[in-house]
Amino acid sequence: MITVSTGAQYAGILGIGSYRPRRVVPNAEILEQIDSSDEWIQTRSGIKERRWASDDETVLTMAVSAAKDALAESGVDPADIGCVIVATVTHLYQTPAIATQVAVGVGAPTAAAFDISAACAGFCYGVAMANDLVRGGSAKYVLAIGVERLSDITDRTDRSTAFIFADGAGAAVVGPADEPGIGPVVWGSDGTQHQVISQKESWQEVFGSYNWPHLTMDGNPVFRWASFEMAKTAQQALDVAGVKAEQLDLFVPHQANMRITDAMRRVLKLPEHVKVARDIERQGNTSAASIPLAITAMRENGEAKSGDLALIIGFGAGLVYAAQVIRLP
Repeated sequence: MITVSTGAQYAGILGIGSYRPRRVVPNAEILEQIDSSDEWIQTRSGIKERRWASDDETVLTMAVSAAKDALAESGVDPADIGCVIVATVTHLYQTPAIATQVAVGVGAPTAAAFDISAACAGFCYGVAMANDLVRGGSAKYVLAIGVERLSDITDRTDRSTAFIFADGAGAAVVGPADEPGIGPVVWGSDGTQHQVISQKESWQEVFGSYNWPHLTMDGNPVFRWASFEMAKTAQQALDVAGVKAEQLDLFVPHQANMRITDAMRRVLKLPEHVKVARDIERQGNTSAASIPLAITAMRENGEAKSGDLALIIGFGAGLVYAAQVIRLP
C-alpha cells in the first residue's frame, strides 16, 4: 500500500512583499508615440502614471526582491520553503523556468520550482496551488510570486494598449495556519475568447528578427466580460468561503482598469466600509503582479492592516480567472 502525505489542516498567507521599479512614466511620455491625450487615458483607464523597469530590474531581480520582503515579514527560514511558484508571461525564455533561479536567489536552492502562465489571474492561481500544496503535505511553506516586465512586449505605438501595461513584482509566503486563512478558489477559463487578449506574433514569426512579439487586446469585449462576468465569479468566491460582503475589509481586484473596478464594486454591492484597491492610478496594469502590489500599497497608506479579510480576483488573457477570500498576515 502506498503511503500518502498529509499536511496542515489550514493554510494562510504569512507574509506579503512587493517590488516597484524605480522609473515613473507619466502619461505625457506615452503620448509622444500615440495619437491621444492625458484626459482620454485617465477617462478610459484611470491611469496617471506607471512604472517601467530599467535594464537592471529584470524579472529575476524583481521577483527575488519581492520574495525576500515576503519572507522577512513571515519569519520563515528560506531553507524551509518547499516550493516556489512564479506566475509570469514575460520571462522570455521557453525554458528553464525562472522559478528555479528565484529559488536560488531567495536561499531555497532545493525547493520544487516552476512557472505558471495564467496572465493576470496568475497570482490567484499561485495562491490556490500553494494553499493545496500546504494542506496536502507536498510542502510546508510555499512562495507564490507574480512578476511582469510587460514593457518588453508592449507596442509603444498601439493606441489601445500602449498606456495600460507596466512592470513590477509581488509575492506571498503561504504556510500552516491555526485557522482558515485562504478561502476556496473559484477559477476557470473561457477559451472561446482567447483572441481578445493575446500575443500578436508567434515566436516562429519573429524568430531571427529584431522585433519582439507584442500584446494585443480588443478592449470592449474585455471590459464587458471583466466588469460583469467577473463580478459573478467574485460573488461565488464569497459564497464558497461562507463570507458575506459586509464582512469584508478589502476588495483587491486585478488592477486592469479603474472603470472595471468601479463596475465590479457596484455589481457586488459592496458596503462603503470596504476599501477598494486603486493602485492602477500610479502603477498601471502589472498583470500577475498587480494584486500583491495593490495590497502592499494599501498597507503603506493605512487602508489595510494585519488580519483584514480581503476578496481578491485576477482575470486576463486566455481568458482565465480566479478569485478567493484571504486574511492578510
